[in-house]
Amino acid sequence: MHKIIAILTFSFLACASYANTVIEVPASPEQGFNFPYLLKLPDAWEPDKKTYLIVEANNTGEPSDNLSFHYAAAKGAIGGNAVGPWLARQLSFPILMPVFPRPESQDHIYTHALDRDTMTAGSSAIDRLDLQLAAMIEDAKNRLSEKSAAVEDKILLAGFSASGTFANRFSFLHPEKIAMVVAGGLNGTLMLPLKCIDKHALNYPIGINDFESITGSNFDLDSWQNIAQFLFMGAQDTNDAVAYADAYSEAERQTIYNTTGKLMQPDRWLNSQKVYIDSGANVEFHTFPGVGHATNGEIHREFLDFVKKKL
Repeated sequence: MHKIIAILTFSFLACASYANTVIEVPASPEQGFNFPYLLKLPDAWEPDKKTYLIVEANNTGEPSDNLSFHYAAAKGAIGGNAVGPWLARQLSFPILMPVFPRPESQDHIYTHALDRDTMTAGSSAIDRLDLQLAAMIEDAKNRLSEKSAAVEDKILLAGFSASGTFANRFSFLHPEKIAMVVAGGLNGTLMLPLKCIDKHALNYPIGINDFESITGSNFDLDSWQNIAQFLFMGAQDTNDAVAYADAYSEAERQTIYNTTGKLMQPDRWLNSQKVYIDSGANVEFHTFPGVGHATNGEIHREFLDFVKKKL
C-alpha cells in the first residue's frame, strides 16, 4: 500500500480562497479505513453558509492491482466534471473522494460499485468498504470542524456509472448519514427496498432479503425514505453492467431478468422506478432524451436546481 502522502495544513478565514486545495489523507486502519482519501476544499469558503460535505466514490473505469493507478485517477477526478466534483464547485462545498482499489487479480470483485463480493470479502483489506467510507466521512468532518469549518451532519452523496451504483447501494446501507443522493448512469438497475418479487429472493445488491446477514443490522426504511434522491439515465444509454461477470454473478443476473426485466430500457428502468415510488421513496426520476452513458450541461443544470431546491 502506498503511503507517500502529504497532509496539507490549512486555516479557515471568512471567505478565504482555497482554489485547488486538496488534502491528501493517508490510510488509517486504526480509525477504520485501510485506504487513503482526498478532501478538496471549496475555492471560496463561507463559514456562515449552510454547507454539506459532498461524497463521491472513486471510479477508475478499469481494474489494476496498483493502488497508485487508482490514486492518480481519483486525484484527476476530484477536480474534474464528474457529478460530485462539479456540484462541489457550483455550491462551494467540500468534497471527499476515497481511493479504493479495484483489483485486476480478482476482477470479479467490483469494489467501485460496492458489489456483493466486496461486501463479503471477509478478512481482506477491502472488506466492508461502506464502513471504511463512513469512517472517512467522520474523519473528514472532524478535520473540518477542528479548523472551525462547520458542515451539516448528513452528507450529499453523488455518482455516475459505477460510482452512481455505489451511491445507490450505500444509501441503503447508511441512509441515516445521507441528506441527498444525485446519481446517474445506473444501468436501469437499482437496489430495491424489497425482500422478494414473485417468490424470487432479492439478495444484496438486488434487494434487502439477506440485508441483516450481510450487514449485521436491519434495513432502515424510514431513514431511506427521508433521503431526497435525483436518479437519472440517458434515454440512449446502452451501458448495461448486468450483462457482465465483473458486476453481477449469473444467479444475480437471472434474478434481475426474472423480476425487473431483461431489457435495460425501458423495462428494467421503469420497473425499478415503480418499486421506488410504491415504497414511498422521496425521489425524482429523470430520463434525458438523446443522451447515452454520459452527462451534459442540461443534466447538470437539472440536478443542480434539484439540490438547491432541497437545500
